[in-house]
Amino acid sequence: MSGTLLVVHVHCHVKPGAVAAFIEATLANARESVKEPGVARFDVVQDREDEHRFVLVEAYRTADAPAAHKETAHYLRWRDTVAPMMAEPRTSRKFVNLHPDDAGF
Repeated sequence: MSGTLLVVHVHCHVKPGAVAAFIEATLANARESVKEPGVARFDVVQDREDEHRFVLVEAYRTADAPAAHKETAHYLRWRDTVAPMMAEPRTSRKFVNLHPDDAGF
């Protein structure tokens, strides 16, 4: 069934000189995040035209899963590690999955 996953796009703008450290910390967080039962996907993408801009594409199985994710040790470590690397505050938008079917995640 489609439309049950909560998909969140988190936009990150990283300061010059912090890109490599941001990628390292973010990939470590993503690898742990996909082990959470409420996380269907956790993608990290980098803008092809501006290496300082990233989008985290997070797909959650339940409405409670994002809050549970934000209580994990790996998320808290990531949040605190990347905070000084941000050129501006992170922003996010929430979406409902339409395609592929939720089972495809």
